[in-house]
Amino acid sequence: MSAPLILPRVSRRNVRTDRRPFGFTLIELMITLAIIGLLASMVVPVAQLTLQRSREQELTRALIEIRRALDEYRRASDDGRVAKGAGNSGYPPSLDSLVTGMPNLRDPKRSRIYFLRRVPRDPMHPDSTVPASATWGKRSYDSEAEQPREGADVYDVYSRSPKLGLNGVPYWQW
Repeated sequence: MSAPLILPRVSRRNVRTDRRPFGFTLIELMITLAIIGLLASMVVPVAQLTLQRSREQELTRALIEIRRALDEYRRASDDGRVAKGAGNSGYPPSLDSLVTGMPNLRDPKRSRIYFLRRVPRDPMHPDSTVPASATWGKRSYDSEAEQPREGADVYDVYSRSPKLGLNGVPYWQW
């Protein structure tokens, strides 16, 4: 004879009687959206700050690159490797001449001396259709630092942006 099968007793407390559909209430959705909105409002300023900081780093690198090329041109002019006219400052006539190169007067073959591979673009300039050399403000050797103006040569470059940097200094004074 086999033992009788004993089934566990089911109480009413263990059985789910409500048949509410699964999902979210309107209040739960509103709280979730509020949290997402709060997080997004904190992320946007940080992203803008990061973008501005990277553009400022690019501006600094471009200014260093161009100014180094201008100084190299001046050294080559002083050494007699690049033609220097009478009364000329020894700086290049344009930014594009740093890329196109100048004939080396000390080389019998007159090979060209190049000072830049390309003119970097001013990252603060708003119009991307303008040629890179036209995005920069140029200062001639004869102009004052406080009031730069173009002239027969390019002694220095500056950004034309009227905006302030993160350090509080206007970009045109960098």
